[in-house]
Amino acid sequence: MLDYAALRAMAAVITTGSFDKAAHSLNVTSSAISQRVKHLEERLGVPLIVRGTPCTATETGAWLCRHMDQIDLLEHDLFQNLPALAHLQTPLPQVTVPVATNADSLGSWFLPALAEASERSGLLFRVAVDDQDHTADWLRRGEVLAAVTSLATPITGCRLSSLGVLRYYASASPAFISRYFPDGVTVEALAQAPVLTFNQKDRLQEQWMRQAMGQVVPYRTHWLPSTQAFVDASVMGMGWGMNPAQLAAEHLASGRLLPLIPDTPLDIPLYWQISRLAADGLAGLTQAVQRAARRALLPV
Repeated sequence: MLDYAALRAMAAVITTGSFDKAAHSLNVTSSAISQRVKHLEERLGVPLIVRGTPCTATETGAWLCRHMDQIDLLEHDLFQNLPALAHLQTPLPQVTVPVATNADSLGSWFLPALAEASERSGLLFRVAVDDQDHTADWLRRGEVLAAVTSLATPITGCRLSSLGVLRYYASASPAFISRYFPDGVTVEALAQAPVLTFNQKDRLQEQWMRQAMGQVVPYRTHWLPSTQAFVDASVMGMGWGMNPAQLAAEHLASGRLLPLIPDTPLDIPLYWQISRLAADGLAGLTQAVQRAARRALLPV
């Protein structure tokens, strides 16, 4: 039989990053947290926490943390539907739901969905940010319970629903376009014009070039891992970038940003994938995500 008090202590250390913060979150002493974790590690015969600043999970510890995420969510759902049972466990555990999304969705439309779901349910969220082509990997590894992803086929053990299309514009400031593209956007000009790239996984620029130019051009780039800074850097003339329509709309309307080539948006379909084990307990989150997507995204 698993010692769930010890599991919850271990999970709190990994979530907060320290034994002291875990003790504060569970309203017990640091010594009690340390003893619970020590006894659990001795019982299982493996280390669960890498002590450090911050403390992190071993592989076994990570698996047990994911198990506790499921348990806490099931208990949260149970107590909401049967409040008479809530007195059996006081205080009620704080439920933190791990989800993954791409940075552009988080910076444009996804956050209102989390805010609505949190207000309605009292759930907390731990958000992992990755490229939309890679957030599905977080689900496959069991590190999150749900994800916004570009993967159109259901992951094993997950439910899938279509959210809509996130539109991007390859855009830059008028001064930048005058400087680097005086004779229009050509392969030669693209090779010289600085690009804005989010990180090594960012392939939107290459997708747009393949769509608009028929080939990927070797390019120079700034590395800028911030959605809002991407738009700001484009307006300031640092480079051209793939800017989400929602964040660039005012700049495009005012002329502070111009598309490199008119009428060549890049449309990325997005999907919501959620673990079947958690889907019922997180139905409110799914509904909030779908409502936010309908307001902000283009239909597929």
